[in-house]
Amino acid sequence: SNMPFGIGVNTSGEIYVANQTKNSIEKFDTSGTFMSRFGDTTRGNGKLNQPFGIHVSNSGQVYVSDTYNHRVQIFDNNGNFVSQVGSFGYGDGQFYYPRGLTSDSSGNIYVIGSTKDRVQKFSSSGQFVAQWGITGSDDGQFSSPNDIALGNDGYLYVADTYNHRVQKFSTDGTFVAKWGISGSGQGEFNSPSGIALDGDNNVY
Repeated sequence: SNMPFGIGVNTSGEIYVANQTKNSIEKFDTSGTFMSRFGDTTRGNGKLNQPFGIHVSNSGQVYVSDTYNHRVQIFDNNGNFVSQVGSFGYGDGQFYYPRGLTSDSSGNIYVIGSTKDRVQKFSSSGQFVAQWGITGSDDGQFSSPNDIALGNDGYLYVADTYNHRVQKFSTDGTFVAKWGISGSGQGEFNSPSGIALDGDNNVY
């Protein structure tokens, strides 16, 4: 890979990596052996321009934030195009450089953008459901967030990058908790970008 960004893992342990230089997604087996690649540099279905975030649902669908095409694309486990969510713009259901994304057990999709400081929620069919967040440093506000993850506890966790913290929300956007400040000590952050949780809801 050259300039790998997002990474996702399916239930079989196979690994998907967003390769920004080649505008593609690369798939590896559990030992790191290359398996396949999908995506290419254009604007059509299945084509990518600077992919950033990647998430694999429990059903095996691969969600990719196609950042410079201002959309989310959905692929099957073999890299075949399924559908897309969103379009360019600033309104409900639109994106301006989407970044991190995740999904829940009902198939709802949550997408965060670092340029427009908000989380957007979509149904499994790609319809806009809700949004929350504005630019700021108060509870529930963001400064260029880059990633979002869903824990087994049913809460969403956001890497609030330039606020140097993690924020926790319910899936309806209700603020629950936050932690972290700017610094280099234990429990402090310097522009955190990625976020993930394990089966015990420990946050990394």
